[in-house]
Amino acid sequence: MKDKIIQKSTDLFLKLGFKSVTMDDIANEMAISKKTIYTHFKNKTALVKECTCNVLHNITTGIDEICSLEQNPIEELFEIKKFVMGTIEAEQSSPQYQLQKYYPEIFEGIKESHFEKMMECTRKNLRRGIEQGLYRSNLNIDFIARLYFLGIHGIKDQNLFPIEKFSTQFLTEEYLEYHIRGIVTPEGFLTLKKFIKEHQTND
Repeated sequence: MKDKIIQKSTDLFLKLGFKSVTMDDIANEMAISKKTIYTHFKNKTALVKECTCNVLHNITTGIDEICSLEQNPIEELFEIKKFVMGTIEAEQSSPQYQLQKYYPEIFEGIKESHFEKMMECTRKNLRRGIEQGLYRSNLNIDFIARLYFLGIHGIKDQNLFPIEKFSTQFLTEEYLEYHIRGIVTPEGFLTLKKFIKEHQTND
């Protein structure tokens, strides 16, 4: 039952937002009593924490699987973007922004875990890109990895990028292209153009 509650709550939180969904909503959706939920979670904050940790675990596992394939580094970034968009980013409620606003302590814990994982993956991606001649050899890997992380989190700030003006998909795609354009060699740029063209064709 606990796993079912986590799964249903996660779906609702990502779809409607952490603030909007109440314990009553979850109980009604599952056709169970609120008492049943409170048997497993002492309050909504505990439930939110469990759900966000679960989402992070699923995303981390998926990204690890993509990275283990050791694809072309530029293709790898596009595949990770596609996977994350399919998991969480396409939701219009901007869950990360709501988490930051209403559950700042949980957000900071998740951000720290995300930072460690993303730095590890981005550094590996940058090293491989340099080795394959797709990224510039004079890049400061640690600086670029931190800059990329900063941007990934920054574009989700709705004060800077109101959702009615910039869709999540637009921001994610534009920022990825912006990041790659800044680090590629002429050869890497040709590879990037190929992926952009393929993406537009698929759309």
